[in-house]
Amino acid sequence: MAKINSVCGPLDTNDLGFTLMHEHIMVGAAGAYEDFPEFFGPKPMARVVEGLKKAKEGGVDTIVDATTLDLGRDIHLLYEASKQSKVNIIACAGWWLEIPRFFEGLSADQLAEVFLREIEHGISGTNIKAGILKAAHDIGGVTPMGETMIRAVARAHLKSGVPIMLHSYSPGRVGLQQLAVLKDEGVNLNRVKMDHSNDTMDVEYLISLMEEGCYLGLDRYPGMNVSPLSRTKTMKALIDEGYADRLCPSHDGSILHILVDNPVMTEKERLLKNPYGFLFIKNVVFPQLKEMGVPEDIINGLCVRGPKNFFLG
Repeated sequence: MAKINSVCGPLDTNDLGFTLMHEHIMVGAAGAYEDFPEFFGPKPMARVVEGLKKAKEGGVDTIVDATTLDLGRDIHLLYEASKQSKVNIIACAGWWLEIPRFFEGLSADQLAEVFLREIEHGISGTNIKAGILKAAHDIGGVTPMGETMIRAVARAHLKSGVPIMLHSYSPGRVGLQQLAVLKDEGVNLNRVKMDHSNDTMDVEYLISLMEEGCYLGLDRYPGMNVSPLSRTKTMKALIDEGYADRLCPSHDGSILHILVDNPVMTEKERLLKNPYGFLFIKNVVFPQLKEMGVPEDIINGLCVRGPKNFFLG
């Protein structure tokens, strides 16, 4: 039993319930929700609460919001959304990919201190605390500035005990580079979750990450480039190898995002691709696993045992 910082206060690991470990209530840019609310369409808070209430009615108890400051994290939005919907929300400290030029020259220790402040004291002048740390590296691997960020996250973790989630580029096996830096910093890898792991079907690579100690975020449903069914087949292969309790299925979805006039994907197309929102895994993936012969008790434990084990360390 342990306590986790949620946006509405300490949350017991026994109360996590069905947990989606990588979602976004809203994505945009730093300050966008407060300064440019019209970009998000009409009644944004009402839409967020409606989406979360549907998830709650469908059995979702807790959501880890993977939105860092540079992705538009708004802690007031997260607090109100959790309070009104009764869905537990865990906010993150750390950074995504876009490093401002003004950050050049910041040391890992400087960054670690501000991440630690968000965990121990609060975010954006509030007493709402982060419950997880995040670093991100993509197709280019661990760049010099990316290395500074992940070392900062590692140091904040070592001082706070708060676990780490990593955005990774699985087709390029970037996770091996990320884990090497964390090991160099002295991080116990069973406090680390490697996200976007189902962007690859390389089961050997994914098992090698878990053998190092980390958990896997199978969190891009329905996703792009790899079909939902292929992602589920990868999950089934990992379950067959005995790793069900180290898997954290999720969607990497969002309720609010900036509504541009010339989108790559229209809202109608987005809805057709995933009409279930945060319930796609329950409504599509779990039936696929059942058809593949995965026992009911294992299916029911997905999104429960993995997240709880991860936070317990």
